[in-house]
Amino acid sequence: MTETFDYIIIGSGSAGSVITGRLSEAQRGTVCVLEAGPTDSDPFIHIPAGVTRTISNPAINWLYETEPGEYIGGRRISQPRGKTLGGSGSINGHIYNRGQRLDFDLWAQQGNRGWGYADVLPYFKRCEKRIGPGDDNFRGRHGPFTITDIDEPDPLCDAFIASATALGIPRNDDYNGAAQEGVAYAQRSLHKGRRVSPARAFLYPAIKRGNVDIRTESHVTRLLFDGRRCIGVAYRRGGRNEVVYARARVVLSAGTIGSPQILQISGIGPPNLLQDIGVPIVHALPGVGKNLRDHFAVRLTARVWGARSINQRGRGLPLLREVARYVLTRRGALTLTPTLVYCFGKSNAALDRGDLQLTFTPASYPDGVWSGLDPFPGVMIACWQHRPESSGFVNARSANPFDKPAIQPNYLAETEDRRVLVAGIRLARHILGCAPLADFVDREERPGVTTDSDTDLLAFAQRTGTTAYHPIGTCRMGPASQRGTVVDDKLRVHGLLGLHVADASIMPMMPSANTNAATLMIGEKAADLILGKPLLPVVTI
Repeated sequence: MTETFDYIIIGSGSAGSVITGRLSEAQRGTVCVLEAGPTDSDPFIHIPAGVTRTISNPAINWLYETEPGEYIGGRRISQPRGKTLGGSGSINGHIYNRGQRLDFDLWAQQGNRGWGYADVLPYFKRCEKRIGPGDDNFRGRHGPFTITDIDEPDPLCDAFIASATALGIPRNDDYNGAAQEGVAYAQRSLHKGRRVSPARAFLYPAIKRGNVDIRTESHVTRLLFDGRRCIGVAYRRGGRNEVVYARARVVLSAGTIGSPQILQISGIGPPNLLQDIGVPIVHALPGVGKNLRDHFAVRLTARVWGARSINQRGRGLPLLREVARYVLTRRGALTLTPTLVYCFGKSNAALDRGDLQLTFTPASYPDGVWSGLDPFPGVMIACWQHRPESSGFVNARSANPFDKPAIQPNYLAETEDRRVLVAGIRLARHILGCAPLADFVDREERPGVTTDSDTDLLAFAQRTGTTAYHPIGTCRMGPASQRGTVVDDKLRVHGLLGLHVADASIMPMMPSANTNAATLMIGEKAADLILGKPLLPVVTI
């Protein structure tokens, strides 16, 4: 049986959910969504603290792994990516962080018309429903995606903020407003004690409109073409091979890892790679899979006393009390995210904008990974460089769509990345050693005070650092004349018809932030571009 829809969306992650919701809302045709994972029925998706389970659950997580890295001691690094309705927006750490104004202005300066800060700000605003303080010139109040503040201040978090300000870092209660630099409690995609996922904000309302067909556990095997036009998608569901066709557009929103792999196994990508994996060339496009970037995070932990950390609240009888409190009131430790405080700083005071991001949580995890809690009262500071210069690739290993691709971010390959990361570790230590936070610190556990030279701190980072879960860039946006680009500024794949890519893979450069907020914005703008609607008016502030 041949099935045809007006639009096919591959992937129901952050961008895919937004696009589906907006296409459905416009009532301009039917939409089919193909999602490789199951529905989002796992209860740990919706409980904020459940991220420590979702980050390692193979039922809802692709659980990718990088290739060994030359500058990280030959290690492989876990690369969790969501595989369920809402994608990575259903398994992430709930943080809402847009990035700096200049990030998007640099996108525009690279030839991407309509992607400067003044162009994208209206789409950030349209997406969000900000509950809490903020200048309405910068913040949205009526969108589907709810953003809230932490409603239970913590004494250790308060001490971290006070210590950072004592060192000259300004307090900034809205880092998504006029300026990013400063320290504040994190803004979160949580409401009434539950995760606000892209699926719940955009997909579920679309389903109720009756013009969207969402097919879960449907693994795309290739794109279908008639000459240069993408006309449909082949996929496998329930052991059967199926095909669906599109009258208007196919939109690839499978993420920074999934989107380039699907293009490559469909014959779109670097010719040498396609020949190596035995895929006939449909369209030579050398940039597919290139420009992979990710934040490489180093996590310091300290043992504390004089205040209760989540380590003490998260086991035994205290945990049972927290569970009961959550069930009855939707408050308590189970509503806390893995990161509670954000701090944006500089590796060098002479810089005109911050290049470092630090996060703080009144909890510590073995080896700095969200998997269980240390047996002692602990806190953790993570740090990473905003805009890494190191870049790598995502390459399909074979023509088999079920083989996981080779992922190589080349963490710390560039000298500047190593310098900035060491500066971030030192800044984290300065905050730990400054009152009032210092009054709570018993001792530094990782890496320990004996690790003090730049050489030793870098070695610690190379030995223990991991992903911050922010891969971008593998279907880079830019003019066709610009080497390595994959889509134009309307998100159309260069040289092809009827095919768009819209997700974090199109980002030409890393934003100075977690990537989910910018990915939601991309989905908002992509929907207007796909529908051919007038773009939202530019806002210059």
